[in-house]
Amino acid sequence: MEKNITCKPVNLCLAIFTLCLSVRFAEYFLIETDKTAIGENLLHKAVGIILLALVLKRMHVTWSDIGFQRDGFVSGILKGLLLGSACFAVSYGLELAVFILQGQPAHLEIYISSFSLTGSQVKHTGFIFFVLCVFFNVINVWMEEGIFRGLFIKILSGTKPFMQANFIAAFLFGVWHIVMPVRSYMKGEMSFAAMVLMGCGYIVLAGIMGIKWGLLYRITGNLWAGLGDHLFNNTIATNMLHVISLTGADEWQIVRIMAAQIISFAFVLVLYHCRNRAGNR
Repeated sequence: MEKNITCKPVNLCLAIFTLCLSVRFAEYFLIETDKTAIGENLLHKAVGIILLALVLKRMHVTWSDIGFQRDGFVSGILKGLLLGSACFAVSYGLELAVFILQGQPAHLEIYISSFSLTGSQVKHTGFIFFVLCVFFNVINVWMEEGIFRGLFIKILSGTKPFMQANFIAAFLFGVWHIVMPVRSYMKGEMSFAAMVLMGCGYIVLAGIMGIKWGLLYRITGNLWAGLGDHLFNNTIATNMLHVISLTGADEWQIVRIMAAQIISFAFVLVLYHCRNRAGNR
């Protein structure tokens, strides 16, 4: 494996990615854990963490080496949560303002729901659902940040400039998300054209998010800020805080998420260039 890291880093990343994606597809299409009492596709994320631990051991690399340092944990998570809350405050505000300008009353509601491409939701308001939502998403972001940012960028940076490594990892992160529109198409919930459009949109949106979190990794030297922002996106913005109008719930959720992510991406990109400029003086 050490030889593969230095000679064929892209192939090694693709092999790990393909294995993780295969388990993801198996869970989404065969096991369908999200349709059980768990209500979440958790298995492939747990498998991903186990695989990550095995790869790190084989590489003789520690968790700290890929960005999970103990120092800066609290401050990094808080910075990520602050970034997410500030940018989503803007996007939520814009969404509510549009409804008001259209003469349609809209308001915010807090409840747990599974993210759906087709808009179907079930409301859960029990405390245990909020706890489970946070717990499952901690596992989710730990696996995704650990593999796509921590592991892949470290492997790729051995032979490639950081930005090139970051773009490759972000592209794989975008492809990672096409399983959702593919399943919706296979279940007859979405047309082929809609699946292609949604799949491309996911690659772009998740890719932008991946680049942003990679830049945060580079700026801070650890994964905590990106993990905190990722956690806010997956828990609060996607599953907990909803916009309710006369015609339904979260009709513009994708637009809201995209707006917030573009705003935060622009902020992080400016911060990255400012840090680089200051470091070159």
